[in-house]
Formats: sequence, structure tokens, C-alpha cells
Amino acid sequence: MIARTLQKKILYLSTKFPFVLVTGPRQSGKSTLVRHSFPEYAYVSLEEPDNRSFAEEDPRGFISEYSDKTIIDEVQRVPKLLSYLQTHTDLAGKNGMYILTGSQNFQLLSSVDQSLAGRVAVLTLLPFSHEEMRNGDILPQTIDEEIFNGSYPRLYDNGLAACDYYPSYIDTYVERDVRTVKDIGNLSGFVRLIKLCAGRIGQLLNMSSLATECGVTIPTISSWLSVLQSSYIIYLLQPDYRNFTKRLVKTPKLYFYDTGLACSLLEIKQASQVATHYLRGGLFENMVINEFTKRCFNAGDRPSFTFWRDSNGNEVDLLMNNGEHIEAIEIKSGQTFSSDYFKNLKYWGKLSGENKDHRRVIFGGNQHRHTSEGELVPWSML
Repeated sequence: MIARTLQKKILYLSTKFPFVLVTGPRQSGKSTLVRHSFPEYAYVSLEEPDNRSFAEEDPRGFISEYSDKTIIDEVQRVPKLLSYLQTHTDLAGKNGMYILTGSQNFQLLSSVDQSLAGRVAVLTLLPFSHEEMRNGDILPQTIDEEIFNGSYPRLYDNGLAACDYYPSYIDTYVERDVRTVKDIGNLSGFVRLIKLCAGRIGQLLNMSSLATECGVTIPTISSWLSVLQSSYIIYLLQPDYRNFTKRLVKTPKLYFYDTGLACSLLEIKQASQVATHYLRGGLFENMVINEFTKRCFNAGDRPSFTFWRDSNGNEVDLLMNNGEHIEAIEIKSGQTFSSDYFKNLKYWGKLSGENKDHRRVIFGGNQHRHTSEGELVPWSML
């Protein structure tokens, strides 16, 4: 098993809360991680019909059978069980009683907020990070291979080809997960939306355009996008609204949680095609932002990243506020350094007052240097 960075946080929080909930996309490794982290715990999956019926029809009997030190997988399948578990753990007064996992974020967290508020630590596990793959000696040899393959564990555990894995993943996602989150009658339109989103990676979200191309209303597009977000397919990076200038873009940008999935939706058949693809820069940008997102989740935090763009097209790809200062990141897929890489960072620095120590360019080359305008960081060092 490839060591997961989140494991340390899960073990620690299990000593502080009665429940630890691990969410994340389907097949990101949640079950494997928690079973490896708590080998002495009983395990029950509510994905299995008999276990689900037991929990639904006789929740008290289910809890009597699994009264302590239990992993409950896909707990969102029986949301009413959480209220019974809450009463049971309150009476027991112990920590680390249940480790829960689930794949649908919105549905699951809504039930958790109602039943387990103040009693549960919530963590998110995404597919492998760059660091985890490097430490596990499974890191693809080139940037294009890493973009194309993505980072879902099953690809590396079973030696699957990306072109075989991702179409099946999408089929399973649409047929099973989407239907449990929302009753979507127009599945063909929903699948079209997913593919259209892949073609808009790193671009400003335009719901009117998406609605026109899918042949549905803007409210429908908004609803479908919320499904894609809650099931960890896409996320929206919000713009920075701070008062450097009033002429700021106020529309979010769209990204995928996994670039391999995006490549499949773009019908990219092999890694060599990534190098010349029109979205290569956007895919590289997506992969870099994903790494910062994974780093944040693996520390048990929630990302609060933004980007900055004004009406003249000046843009900084990623802003990260650590409470003391703002880290500004520009992302360039090219392998050859150009001083123009720091142009937007320099302009933003003058407006914000942040000095060059908090400005970085992450690019596809191998050079690492400190310049008069900020730090140049190769992707391999991220």
C-alpha cells in the first residue's frame, strides 16, 4: 500500500472525537486507508444491500452488533443511522468509536451537520498527490504522463491503462452516484455538461454558454454543477475581491479534481497527445492547483484559495492567504524560463504591497532560482 499523508491526521483526530469522517471521490482510497489505519476495527459497508437493509430497518440492532471500534463505509447510504449513532456515542462518552467514509459530499455533510455536529472530525481524501506517488515510486516519468494518467489509486494498484479506467469510472459515476445525489432525468445532457466542463478547464465559468450548448436552462446548469462539485468531479476557484482595483473579474474558474479524468473526457488517447493539445497549459495549471489543494486537505484544513484577474486581463493564477501574508503563484507549463513569467506577479505585487518573497512561478522546466521579482520553482520540486 502507498503511504497516505492523511493517515497521521486521521489517527490523531480519532483520539479527540467519537467520530472521524473521511470524504472524497469514489475510488480515492478511503476504504483502504481507514482499514489500514485501524486494523483492529470491525468493518461494515453500507454499499452492500444486506448491511444497508439491516441499518435501515433495525438501526438499534445494527448498533448493538457494531457498538464500538467500527468502520462504517459509505455511511451516506443510510443517513438516518447517524442520529442513532449520535445517541449511542453520547451515552458511551468515548472517542474513536466510529470511523465513517462517504463519497457524496453535499448529501453526507448535510446529514452530519444535523446529527453529529461537534462530535465528528471531517477530513477529505483526494487521489494520490505528487509527493505520495514519488515516495511510493510510482511517479510517471514526464509531466505529460502525469497529467494524462491522473492519480486515482486503482490505476497504479492494478496496472490499469488510463484509457481503460476512466470511461468505466464515468459510466459508474453517472449510473450510480449521480442518481443518489439528485434525480436527473436528462442523463445525456448531464454527461454532455461534464465533457463541456473538461473543455473549459482554467476558464471563467459561463453558465449561459453551457446552458445553450446543453439545451437546458441556467438554473438546471447551476443544479448540475452543484452535483459535480459535491461528488468531487469539479471545483470552482473563486476570484479575489479585495480592493486593489474595482475593475475585478467576479466570476469563478473551473477545474477538475483529477487531470486524468479530464483527459479522458477530452478524448485524449495517450500521453504523447497532451504535449500538443490546445488545453495543455490549462491541464498543467489544473494539476499544480490540485497539488496545493491536496496539501491543504492532507493537513486537515479546508482550502480557501482564490485567483486574481482584472478587466484588462492581468491575472495571477493562485492566491493563498495564510493569515499573515498572501502567497501569489503564477503557473506556466513551458520548460524554458522567460522573465515575462513574473510580469503579472510584479503588477499584482505593486497593487497588494506583498513583496517578492511571497511570489512564485511554478513551471515545467528544471531550473530553480531566486530572481529580483520572486522565486522560480520547477514542477518536480513542488
